Amino acid sequence: MEHSNIRELLEKYWACETSLAEEAELRRFYTEYSGELPPDLREAAPLFQYYQEGEEMTMPELFTDRPAPWESGTVIRPFWHSWMKYAAVLLMAAGFGYGIFSFEQRRNAPEETYAMRDTYSDPKLAYQETQRALQILSRNLNKGKEQMEKLSYFHDATEMIRGNNN
Repeated sequence: MEHSNIRELLEKYWACETSLAEEAELRRFYTEYSGELPPDLREAAPLFQYYQEGEEMTMPELFTDRPAPWESGTVIRPFWHSWMKYAAVLLMAAGFGYGIFSFEQRRNAPEETYAMRDTYSDPKLAYQETQRALQILSRNLNKGKEQMEKLSYFHDATEMIRGNNN
């Protein structure tokens, strides 16, 4: 390539008007030229030689996608970290099982086991039986009251004998 073409390309390069192909041509010229360069072309030689060397350089392995050595190491965990999750799952399963079992037992249990159930189908008969039961209860309470009054008299008499009467 003639030096006049290189001078034109350099002027375009410094004016930022070169294409990538023209810049590649400049890099190739400066790396392949073996003779003495004229002084006006010599000043750009280190720049384009540096670009060419930069393209040939390879990056060190630090910037690869391979995981770092500290990332691929095995982590030693205490043994209870692994079995506790299984125990928790087992306890939850046992709880759900017991809940379902209890629900099924209550659903299938006969009605006699319930405390609140109807014993009479006729409401009038139930009312009469309730009145009769309440009368028996009242009679027994009155008997108890009479017995308590007798005990009270006996207690008062005992206190008078002891001399503790006010």
